[in-house]
Amino acid sequence: MSTLNERLATQSATKSFFQYFIPTLLGMMLMSINVVVDGIFVGNGVGSVALASVNVAVPVFSIIISIALLIGVGGGTLYSMAMGEGNQKQAQGLFTISFIFLTLVTVIIALISYVNMDALANLFGANEETLPYTVDYMRILLIFSVILAWENFFSIFVRNDGDPQLAMIGLVVSALLNIVLDYWMIFILNWEVTGAALATVIATFAGLVVYLFHFFKKDSGLKFIRTKWNMQHIKQISAIGMPSFLSEAGTGVFVMGYNIAIAYYAGTTGLAAFSVINYLHTFMFLAFIGIGQSIQPMISFYYGAKQFNSIKETVKVAEITGLALGVLFLGIGYIGADFLVSIFGVASSEIAELAAKGIKLFFLGYLFMGTNFIYMTYYQSIGYVRPSVGITLFRGFILLIGMLFILPLLFGTTGIWLALPVAEGMVAITLMVFARNSVMRRGLSSRGF
Repeated sequence: MSTLNERLATQSATKSFFQYFIPTLLGMMLMSINVVVDGIFVGNGVGSVALASVNVAVPVFSIIISIALLIGVGGGTLYSMAMGEGNQKQAQGLFTISFIFLTLVTVIIALISYVNMDALANLFGANEETLPYTVDYMRILLIFSVILAWENFFSIFVRNDGDPQLAMIGLVVSALLNIVLDYWMIFILNWEVTGAALATVIATFAGLVVYLFHFFKKDSGLKFIRTKWNMQHIKQISAIGMPSFLSEAGTGVFVMGYNIAIAYYAGTTGLAAFSVINYLHTFMFLAFIGIGQSIQPMISFYYGAKQFNSIKETVKVAEITGLALGVLFLGIGYIGADFLVSIFGVASSEIAELAAKGIKLFFLGYLFMGTNFIYMTYYQSIGYVRPSVGITLFRGFILLIGMLFILPLLFGTTGIWLALPVAEGMVAITLMVFARNSVMRRGLSSRGF
């Protein structure tokens, strides 16, 4: 058992939460700053159309990462449960099967996507102006999709094996290198969006190399071992990872839905404004993912070790942290909307005004997002998949798409910006009314795959 997992068994859940959360948040913030800087370089170095084009291509990245989350979080949850039960050999077998499964699925989907790039780009919301840039960006991501998937996969397992500090270092290395490569490839080599995509891939590979150092640590539990292909494990991994898959896939749906809605109501001007908001959203969104990634290994370990009071304590401290982040982000949006838009090199006053208005409305959603991620992760971490899938489907698909259709009919572009806050708010209120008391009272729900 790793040193930090040994601490989980003995110290308070609050202390353990911050041991996971602080390095995870720092890593996520650097990663999200990296994404924002990517947008700044593209916007200033290539132009607003290129910025909008990269935004259209984002669902490809979401597809790759959603596969990694499906298998990584599913396998990582079972890994932590097995470690909590003291069954290291079973944990290592789950790790090995998860890696092989991820590699096979990623290669197959990337090949299918590559031969249908133009059709995918049009599906994601590309138009005549944005299509060439979108395809250039997509091509690089698909060719090197395995690197992107492996990096995300290993970051999850390294964190689940009790090494959130190394997971943070990997994100830091990747983020800083991407900034340097973005500048070099866009401004010096003039490779435009192709350069931005290559910078992302190379920086991601560097992060992957950092995670591999975990295998050389004395207390590492991660090892590839000879194991039989177990379809029951594959089913369990897929079932538990499904909420994370749907959540990331929902990011793609979110981008496509907003692209289609804003293009219909505001054209290319609206797409450019949304691309600014989406880059900023990635920054905020990753912070809430950081909360989920912090509590997942803790709750899974506590569940395996039958420390149910520690599960309740973990959920409580996560709730407070999520609300505090939501208030902070909303304040930043209201106070600094104009400045946030200006750093992306937006020259058009029309785009800038639309984006600034959108930020002030869109950021309301962050008041509720933390609650939704916490409870989605809680149910997922104990293997009780149905509520977790339900939360994900409603907040990221059913309600969001419904609000994107209904609210613009009533309020125009204002309704588009409010679609996400309304969807997140409806789910969060429902959870606080119907789910929280049950979780706090029992500390445990029935487990089922």
